[in-house]
Amino acid sequence: MTPNDLSDDATLLQQLQTLWAQNWPAGFPREPVYPLGQLPLTDYLAHWAQYTPNQVAVLFKDTPLTYAQLHERSDALAWALQEQGVQVGDRVAVFLPNCTQFLLVFYALLKLGAVHVPVSPLSKSFELTHELTDAGASWMFTWDSLLPHLADLAATVVMRRTWVTSEADVLWLRQGPSPDQRQRVGADATSPCVQSLRDLMCGATVQGAFPRLRDLDAIAALNYTGGTTGLPKGCIHTQRDMIYTAASTCGVAVANEPDTVMLSFFLQSWIAGENAGVIFPVFMGKTLVLLSRWDAQEVLQSIARYRVTSMVMTVDSAHDLMAHPLFSALDISCLRHPRVVSFMKKLSLDDRQRWRRLQGACLVESAWGLTETHTSDTFTRGLQEDDLDLKSTPVFIGLPVAGTAIMARDFDTCQPLPPGEAGELCVRSPSIFKGYWGQPQATAQAFHQGWFRTGDSGVVDAHGFVHYLGRRKEMIKVSGMSVFPMEIETVLGQHAEVLASGVVARADANKGEVPVAYVQLKDGSVDLERAQALADWCRQRLSTYKVPQLVLVRQLPATAVGKVDKKILNQWLQSGAPT
Repeated sequence: MTPNDLSDDATLLQQLQTLWAQNWPAGFPREPVYPLGQLPLTDYLAHWAQYTPNQVAVLFKDTPLTYAQLHERSDALAWALQEQGVQVGDRVAVFLPNCTQFLLVFYALLKLGAVHVPVSPLSKSFELTHELTDAGASWMFTWDSLLPHLADLAATVVMRRTWVTSEADVLWLRQGPSPDQRQRVGADATSPCVQSLRDLMCGATVQGAFPRLRDLDAIAALNYTGGTTGLPKGCIHTQRDMIYTAASTCGVAVANEPDTVMLSFFLQSWIAGENAGVIFPVFMGKTLVLLSRWDAQEVLQSIARYRVTSMVMTVDSAHDLMAHPLFSALDISCLRHPRVVSFMKKLSLDDRQRWRRLQGACLVESAWGLTETHTSDTFTRGLQEDDLDLKSTPVFIGLPVAGTAIMARDFDTCQPLPPGEAGELCVRSPSIFKGYWGQPQATAQAFHQGWFRTGDSGVVDAHGFVHYLGRRKEMIKVSGMSVFPMEIETVLGQHAEVLASGVVARADANKGEVPVAYVQLKDGSVDLERAQALADWCRQRLSTYKVPQLVLVRQLPATAVGKVDKKILNQWLQSGAPT
C-alpha cells in the first residue's frame, strides 16, 4: 500500500474487510442476526412473554421472574409512571444495585419512552450531583439503603419524585402487586417526593398492555463515561444501538444456544453490565442468573445449580474460582463459554492452560469497546487456534463484530495507517453514540469524517486482527521511544507471584519519562529483595528501556469497574505509595 492509497479511507477499509472475511471463524454469522427483526427491545420482551411465558427471564436471590411476569410487571409500571406525570423524553435516574427491579424499571422506561439514566450504586455525593444535574433528571428510582446518600443532595438536586425499593420487593414482584400490599418507606414517606415502588404500582390504574413505541432512534439511555478525561459525559444511546449491539454480539462473542443460561455479576448500571445483565438475555429470550456482587463460592454454586453455560468475569475472578475448593468439587462442566476481561490482570497462556486442565473449557478474552460504542465492538471467540490470541502483541482483541469497522489512524493528522502501524483506534458502527448530552463541541471533537476517535492506542495487524495497546495519554516516551504500559503489565502478569500491576510514567531529566510499575503480589508482600528479583525477571523479557522501576504495594487501588486506578497511582508518584 502506497502513501497515496492511504489518503483514501475506502481503499484501506476494503483491504481490511478482505482480511476480516478471510480470518472469520467458521460457523459464525457474518452479519448481525435479529431473531425477530429490527424491532424495539420491548417487542422482543413481548414476544418471549407470548411464546415462552414460563421461561425464567431473571433469577435473583433464588427468586425467578418469568418472561410473562417481567412483561406484565413492566407494563404495569409504565402505566403507573405515566399516571404520575413521567413523559416521553423525561430523564429518569436509576440509582440501584444489581436486582430484578433494575430490569423492571429499564423495560418500563423503554415502553414509556422516558430516558434511562443509570447511576452507579457506588457513587458518592459529588458524582451523584454531577450526573443528576448534567442529565437533568427529574425522577429517580433508588434502593432503601442508598436513600441516605441522597440527603446531602437536597440543596442542589431536586427530584419531582423518588421511588424506593428493596430486596423484599423481589419476592413481592414475583407474587404480583395488589392494592392491599402497599408499603410505607419509613420516616421519609412523610415527604410527598418519596414513595415506595409498591405504593407506586399498587395505586396505579393498569389498562392492559402498554401502547407500543416504535421509534428505534429516539433517545433511550444516557450512559455516563468513566470520567478518565475529565468529568463523566452522558452518551446518548438509542434502542437501535442496543439491538444492533445484541444482534452483532449474540451468537458470536456471546454464544446463543438452545440451552444457554447466562450469569452476570457486573453492575447493571455499567455499560458492560447493561449488555450482559439487561439487554442480551431478553434479546435472546434466555435465562439470566443475576448476582448482587462477585462472590466466588456463590458463583460456583450458581453455575452448578442452574447449569450456567456462559459468563464473563475479570481475570482476577477466574483466578479466584480456580483457587476455590468448590471449583473441582462441584460439577460445573455446563460452563462451556467462560470469558474474561483483562482489567487488573491480563489473560495469559498459563491461565488458559490451567482452566482447561481443571474445567475443560477454553478461557477467552471477551470483547473491547467503550461506553460511546456500547462496548461490544470486537470478539475473540473462535480465534484460539494454537493460542494465537495469547501469543500476540498485547492485548489481542480479535476481529470487529459484523457491521463494525476499526482502523488505526494517526493521532495528530487523522490519516489512516496501513496494517501493522500503531495509532489511534477509530470505530465506525451502528451502535456509536449519538452525541454527548449537552456537549456539542466535545461531540464534534470525538469524530473524524464519521469515525469515532476512541483515544485508545492500537494496531490492526497484517491479518486484520486488532490489538489494544492502551490509552494514548498513558503512553510513555523513554528517550524518544514509545512504551505502552499494557505491554509491561502483561509481562508482569505472567509472573507466578504477581496478582496485578499498574504502570505509570515518572518524569526524568535525562530520558524524558521512565515507567514505574506498582505491583501487588499474591501474598501482599512488599519485600525489597523480591522487588529486585522481579526487576531482574523483567530484564530477561523486556528491552532495557522498557524495564520499569518496581514498587511493591499491599493493595492496588481500583476504580468502580475493577480497573487499576491510575489517577491514584499518579498521586502516589508525587507523595509516595502506601505499603
